[in-house]
Amino acid sequence: MKALILAGGKGSRLRPLTFTRSKQLLPVAGRPLLHYAVDAVRQAGCSDVGVIVGHTGAEIRASLGDGSALGVRITCIEQEEPLGLAHALLKAQDFVGDAPFLMFLGDNLLQGSLAPMVQRHLAEKNAATLLLARVPDPQRFGVVQVQGERVIRLEEKPKHPASDLALTGIYLLDGRIFDAARTLRPSARGELEITDALQVLVDRGEPVVATEVQGWWKDTGKPQDLLAANRLLLAKGSRIDPSAVLTCELRHPVYVGPGARVQGGRIGPNAAIGAGAQLKQATIEDSILMDQCQVQGVQLSQSLIGQGARVSGHGAARLHLGDQCLVELK
Repeated sequence: MKALILAGGKGSRLRPLTFTRSKQLLPVAGRPLLHYAVDAVRQAGCSDVGVIVGHTGAEIRASLGDGSALGVRITCIEQEEPLGLAHALLKAQDFVGDAPFLMFLGDNLLQGSLAPMVQRHLAEKNAATLLLARVPDPQRFGVVQVQGERVIRLEEKPKHPASDLALTGIYLLDGRIFDAARTLRPSARGELEITDALQVLVDRGEPVVATEVQGWWKDTGKPQDLLAANRLLLAKGSRIDPSAVLTCELRHPVYVGPGARVQGGRIGPNAAIGAGAQLKQATIEDSILMDQCQVQGVQLSQSLIGQGARVSGHGAARLHLGDQCLVELK
């Protein structure tokens, strides 16, 4: 079975970091988000993976290569404009064909295996099998109403949600979704919505079923989501590259990348320090510091520090900085 990972979009809620990079390549616990997505579809049994790319396609291609390093075959598929998930699907029809396939949004993180969901979808021959999660803020998501396991209604980012069951961005589909998507008109926000395409299937009486996520799931669309995902992944245990040089206090769990140097101060808990980072007399906790950043003298918590950024001075702060920024605290 093939998989389709969506890695387009502008990531506007993660600016300034996404002014200079793809949101799917932001690092969490030392790895790009997109690499976790590839792991998830491979572990579900998909070795042939299409990746929908947009304006950041060149850097995504550079990160994934042909997929061999991640145990899959990668085919990149262009979506010239981010015109919705159903539009992305139509772009990928030639790649996936009419056979069942797995679609996975590239900024999702999931605990556990999708293999049981895949096996059920193939056995039952459903038009769609949707992975759902109960959320406290369903207005942010596509919302689903169910009777038992059968889906009866979907709505995209409703002002008054009919349930707290949200689409996670993980779908099992087949060729019937393309016929449904071709009937759509753009929504009020100018997109072809996947919720509308799935609703067409429901209205036609096609079998559309849902299952709730087991374990945790994170949509990493906002800075606090990235930090929460970092905590969840670091909970598996610390990882410190052998080439890192640390003369500091450690409070686990932490990730420290290749060539990082930390002199004095403290890192952790829940700190991810990128490759080549240079820290002196700094305290870093519950934060992600990206490659080649420099931090001296300050205390950072719940912070995202972009690649090559420099922070120095005194006192404590919570910062979200883009690549190559310079901040001095006084």
